[in-house]
Amino acid sequence: MLPPHVFQALWFSLKATFHYPPSLPKAQSRSLETPRLILDADRLEHNAARMRERSLELGVSLRPHLKTAKSLEVARIATNGTFGPITVSTLNEAEYFARGGYKDLLYAVSIVGNKLARVDQIQRTTDARILLVVDSVEAAKLLVERTIELNSNFGCLIEIDCGEHRSGVLPVEEDVLPIAEALAGSRRVRLDGVMTHAGHSYSTADRRKIAEIAEIERRSAVEAARILQETGVPTPIVSVGSTPTVLFAEHLGGVTEVRCGIYLFWDMAQFSRGVCRMEEIAISVLAAVIGHNRQGSRIIVDAGALALSKDLGANEYLPDTKYGYVCDSYSGERLSLLSVDSVHQEHGAISVKDASWFDRLPIGSLVRIVPNHACLTCAAYFDYTVVREGTIVDQWERTNGW
Repeated sequence: MLPPHVFQALWFSLKATFHYPPSLPKAQSRSLETPRLILDADRLEHNAARMRERSLELGVSLRPHLKTAKSLEVARIATNGTFGPITVSTLNEAEYFARGGYKDLLYAVSIVGNKLARVDQIQRTTDARILLVVDSVEAAKLLVERTIELNSNFGCLIEIDCGEHRSGVLPVEEDVLPIAEALAGSRRVRLDGVMTHAGHSYSTADRRKIAEIAEIERRSAVEAARILQETGVPTPIVSVGSTPTVLFAEHLGGVTEVRCGIYLFWDMAQFSRGVCRMEEIAISVLAAVIGHNRQGSRIIVDAGALALSKDLGANEYLPDTKYGYVCDSYSGERLSLLSVDSVHQEHGAISVKDASWFDRLPIGSLVRIVPNHACLTCAAYFDYTVVREGTIVDQWERTNGW
């Protein structure tokens, strides 16, 4: 018998009448310039509420990661109308959200000296606290030195490697304590605890394995915090998180907060792993048919690599995803088994076996594409076209850059 997530994925891929993105009114969408990023606010609110409830179940605070959304309106929904705490991945995001009223931000990328002047400037002009991350003695020493030069104060966390092996140190005394000691001599740098990120939870569609990774993530952070506590260093923050590990963790004893972000929008990569349902995906790309390549049996749309990204992560578990499912622009139903099969910078190609598709999708017609990876897809756009119950209701700005 097929595992549940595989059965679910196959069922959705075969049932062409299932509604993927929400419907759009014809009169409104005909005048929209493409490619365009569509955000369903109803689905966004549902997803945000679900994660808030999950955090309450686990007894931890939620620090939403806004690196994908990059939007004050989305942040407002993610934080349930409050102003923090939040997570960011660029200083551009940090400044944007700090100027938007958020005062408790975690910049979840290892800090280096050439960025500290800007962090200081953001803190001084917005009265926000930007928590920094270090994962080496060298970075810790540079932080202390630059703090003196800038005559400023910073809080920081030590990043722990819980298995992804991207960044962080192991949760052992010989790795953690030297960093703490490098920070201890400064009266201007406050060590507030530890953080870790199980990004490798995306490497499996097996919920049992995700739960195992979640437990390793939890234990790694808690053990690192214990090492610091036994030397007299308080650890008010023990921070973990990826969307799958938060959803499937058995418990988070010893953890104080979780960080996750893709749950707000979802995408085909998460659906292919059985982490979300298709009707929860809040993001899609509206594209126009700009060409018919009859000799190659391909329909060409104006959403290519920059509009959709070149991420193919979903295909390991759902091979017909390609660069995204192709859906009817108005009803939101998937068009047979069509996907964007290949991309160039500004061109996307949809292979068709039946020549009738050239009549069904004439030049100038619109389609909706459900993307592989929302984080990379959204990065190309400066705003969201927001829909509620199938009606376009607003434009929400988003920030970009570093």
